[in-house]
Amino acid sequence: MFSAIKNKKITQRMDKLKIDFENCYGIRKLNFEFDFEKNRTNLIYAPNGCMKTSFAKTFMDFSKGEASEDLVYPDRINKRIITSKNGNKINKEQVFVIVPYNEGYKSQKVSTLLVNPELKKKYDKILVSIEEKKATLISELKTLTGLKKSIGETFSEDIVGYSQDEFFKAILRVKQEVLEVSDTNLSGVRYSEIFNPKVIAFLETEDFKIKIKEYIETYDNLIEKSIYFRKGVFNHNNASVVAKNLKDNGFFKAKHSVIMNTGKEKKEVFTEADLENLIQEEKESILNNPDLVKAFSSLDSKLKNRELKAFRDYLLNNKFLLIELSNLKKLKNDLWISYLKEKIDIYTELEEEYSRGRTEIDTIIEEAKKEETTWRSVIDIFNRRFNVPFKISVENQDDVILKQQAPNFKFVFIDRVESPMSIEENKLLKVLSNGEKRALYILNLIFEIEARKESEEVTLFIIDDIADSFDYKNKYAIIEYLKDNSDNPKFRQIILSHNFDFFRTVQGRILGNTTQRDNSFIAQKNNDEIVLSSAGSRNITNPFDVWKNKMNTNLPMLIATIPFIRNLVEFREGKSNNYKKLTSLLHIKEDTESVTISDISDIYKDTLKTVDLSSYPPDKKLLELIFKACEDIIVDNMDQSLNLENKIVLSIGIRLKAEEFMWSKVMDKTQINGNQTGKLFGRYKLEFSNESSEESNIELCSLVNLMTPENIHLNSFMYEPILDMSNDHLKELYTKIKSIG
Repeated sequence: MFSAIKNKKITQRMDKLKIDFENCYGIRKLNFEFDFEKNRTNLIYAPNGCMKTSFAKTFMDFSKGEASEDLVYPDRINKRIITSKNGNKINKEQVFVIVPYNEGYKSQKVSTLLVNPELKKKYDKILVSIEEKKATLISELKTLTGLKKSIGETFSEDIVGYSQDEFFKAILRVKQEVLEVSDTNLSGVRYSEIFNPKVIAFLETEDFKIKIKEYIETYDNLIEKSIYFRKGVFNHNNASVVAKNLKDNGFFKAKHSVIMNTGKEKKEVFTEADLENLIQEEKESILNNPDLVKAFSSLDSKLKNRELKAFRDYLLNNKFLLIELSNLKKLKNDLWISYLKEKIDIYTELEEEYSRGRTEIDTIIEEAKKEETTWRSVIDIFNRRFNVPFKISVENQDDVILKQQAPNFKFVFIDRVESPMSIEENKLLKVLSNGEKRALYILNLIFEIEARKESEEVTLFIIDDIADSFDYKNKYAIIEYLKDNSDNPKFRQIILSHNFDFFRTVQGRILGNTTQRDNSFIAQKNNDEIVLSSAGSRNITNPFDVWKNKMNTNLPMLIATIPFIRNLVEFREGKSNNYKKLTSLLHIKEDTESVTISDISDIYKDTLKTVDLSSYPPDKKLLELIFKACEDIIVDNMDQSLNLENKIVLSIGIRLKAEEFMWSKVMDKTQINGNQTGKLFGRYKLEFSNESSEESNIELCSLVNLMTPENIHLNSFMYEPILDMSNDHLKELYTKIKSIG
């Protein structure tokens, strides 16, 4: 496959990436080394507001060669150091940042994917000689026309009539006229003197058209009365051309003569000089006729302003041009014919060279239109993996391949009822959903990535929540594409997400085995510093495997499984007695204080089969064990920020303490079924809302009610709320709720 960029830069391998950030868009400090040796992808779970967007924006600045800063505190000293292994700096071109969505993004490398080198080579080989001869002709035309630029485009538009990009078509169109039409008296007339915007604007005015019509009518009357000239047959311009041709062909030197018919007699002319004098005298008698002079003066009065002065002076010296101005289109055509006639040898060489290669060029163009270049594989990747209501193609592939033009994409909207409909991209964006718009954005990203793959560019991709707002099918399509990229030896990826389900899926599908999962991290704010803690432990991403094997001896893990076991029991048995027994450990019920290890042992054994809780005293009460576990966590100074079971234990303990307190307060002691904490809080608030002494307690219980339900009633993929919650916050809340009981 063709490599789009042959002049590849020598780039450092990126097995390690060292970053040292300070005061970069809210990141006070982040110092970390990413390792790409085990896996070319590193993965970061970053709760909202932690560092994800700031991280991506800092790398975006680096890729653009722009400085980073702290927008809120711009006076803070900024640091941004990004190096590879052994401290080698990386090139900014090696970094490509993918933001969640950018509607206006278009890859600048799309056209490189549409190139077929073999066709381009054939095409260029044929055009080399043609382009050289074209350049020679253009150079000569520049002198003759007085035009400074766009000569080929102007010639093309004047001759073909609709396009500035049909130079060779125009060359072929005028062939017969250039070769067969006699010389004209337009030789020496400069195109630029007539056809400039200000003059053309004047020539197209209604006033001018009336005056030129009067002039031509006067001229035609004089021609009819002329001794030698005849309207539409032989005017003074034709006569000058005839005289020149006779002279150029040695007519009089061969002792020939010309008979001129005056209408009354025939006059024989024997020499060139006599013929030229005769024609000149008759021409002057017409052009200096008082009636024609008067008609010209009427025109001349319209040419007095400064902007048209040069054109007026030009007409004074070339009065014969006046009768040509009534048909500007024909005048343009005749001028180009006269120029090519004057440079006929150069024109003929170009026309013949192009005609010889035209058949082969046409064949190459047809091949280019059908060519299966890399862009089609990009479209195939997109159409195969992503679920969107449109298809895409390239309309001008031959021009992209052969003329290096920008690709023009064609979008076809697919409807289940109506036939497919072509639609412009700006209109397409108006009818697509947000997820579908993001899919179109992904298409442009794929073009960029595949172009870098083709050119074998070493690239570090910073990928910021690329799957945000996608449905599951398209989300998994993105993950699979990122997995493909992780297999490319030239690519490195740092994927950031605030979605824990996406994080776990990427971890499983891209990082794979346990060793490579060391490349996954959870970002947390620790005072003023961002810390990236390893998330490779299955205790974070698949805790139930760990808890099942260790709950026999690990009390926090046993307690953390209570909500999950209750979910399994409910799924199998409905709201059975076993379900109610476990519910009594999550809410304060009549039997909560009496539930012991022996009461739940059979439930656990029946649900998980291999679990044995015999290491715990059978008569030990679970409520006491839950509160003891909470106390142990409170006094433990070890970093527990990623300890999922401890957070669940604290959440359970907080809610139980809150319900104990509220039950002790309310007068209405009737049983509550469903959403007990919320309903109980409602009773408490209703009974005590008017008592100022209870305001702080109501506020505290309200906070418990808001925080703990999602944290406790979790299933295998709903970890975000509790992981995002500060461990210190949970400890503080438990201590406060315990103190009011």
